[in-house]
Amino acid sequence: MKMLLTGARIIDPAQNIDSRMDIFLENGKIAKVGVNLSKSSKSKDSDKTTKIIDLTGMILVPGLIDMHTHLREPGYEYKETIASGSAAAVAGGFTSIACMPNTNPINDNRSITEFIRRKAAEAALANVYPVGAISTDSAGLKLTEFWDLKEAGIVALSDDGQPVMNAALMRRAMEYASSLQLPVISHCEDTNLSADGLMNEGYYSTILGLHGIPGVAEEVMIARDILIAEFTGTPVHIAHVSTAGSVRLIRDAKKRGLKVTAETAPHYFTLTDEALQSYDTNFKINPPLRSKQDVVAIKEGLADGTIDVIACDHAPHGRTDKEVEFEYAANGISGLETSLGLSLNLISNKIINWPELIAKMSLNPARILNLTKGTLETGADADITVIDPQVKWTVDVQAFRSRGKNSPFHGRKMQGKAILTIVGGEIKYDDR
Repeated sequence: MKMLLTGARIIDPAQNIDSRMDIFLENGKIAKVGVNLSKSSKSKDSDKTTKIIDLTGMILVPGLIDMHTHLREPGYEYKETIASGSAAAVAGGFTSIACMPNTNPINDNRSITEFIRRKAAEAALANVYPVGAISTDSAGLKLTEFWDLKEAGIVALSDDGQPVMNAALMRRAMEYASSLQLPVISHCEDTNLSADGLMNEGYYSTILGLHGIPGVAEEVMIARDILIAEFTGTPVHIAHVSTAGSVRLIRDAKKRGLKVTAETAPHYFTLTDEALQSYDTNFKINPPLRSKQDVVAIKEGLADGTIDVIACDHAPHGRTDKEVEFEYAANGISGLETSLGLSLNLISNKIINWPELIAKMSLNPARILNLTKGTLETGADADITVIDPQVKWTVDVQAFRSRGKNSPFHGRKMQGKAILTIVGGEIKYDDR
């Protein structure tokens, strides 16, 4: 199939492109990027078999990549399936997603990885990249078979949802994974410090009478993993950074030249623990929403490059998981369909610019996961996201493609949205 996308402002941080141009797609690849391709009437770019789409006023970028999602299948299909999660991804503008291993059974072996890839192929929407468990059953006692998992198709390793409390095991994991060029994604939480916690420890946890999770529970584990990375000379990626102390530790590690990368999620630069006054379980997540000072620090970390990636930590749940007493409610936000809209506020608030945002939502996750994605260069896969920066819309969880309707952003007014998602040269989502 041939497709000519004309008139858009094309932003590709990998090539330092930010200009109004046309882009020609053929056989699932990017065949040409240039000016006025549509006016070359004798070229193959405008023959009768080419679908021409006018995108004047739109922003065209390399397909967005979310490197931290939970698709729940196998085992928790009532929360989400690979098909419904993939549908949510393309609706949110994501052409590729990496899914965490905390399914049931946990993705700690070849058969589960192959199952996930098969289901993703059947859905034929977004590219789905499985993340394998670091330890068997994510119990933190014994390493999984990294090589076998890599052969089966994983792109990274993580016990996300369960921190690796054993430092010796984490050291061995980082060394072994590094030899296979597999990134380790660390869920940084000291469960001895966070035990029984329901929200951020501070003023609001005190007045609400809810047991708190101190920021140091995250920070002490980040410090440990940075020290292990320094000692072993191996890379580590820090998941869902939420505190000012975490940003400070990562910034210092980068200044010292360590191989540390990090991500945060839109809710950590949008909401604070003040929102928990409503006892609305849709605001209950882990790590928890933090203080205003932490939100300021997260934004500073995004602005100065300390935080490399924005990943939504998509965590869909069924009504039975959330519509219970606060103490018993599951942690998590269904985030794929609101991530871009929330992140665009960073541009309107002059925290970062367009190329910086696209790098954090496409190029950087591609590089960390060693994917041949995140660019519009000739010959690359035709994975493309088209954004209308002016469209205004209101979040409606009932319209979510995801099975998870658990979002604290229901009813929130947004500006800017993905209106066209192209994967492998095929339109997978069209909301023009």
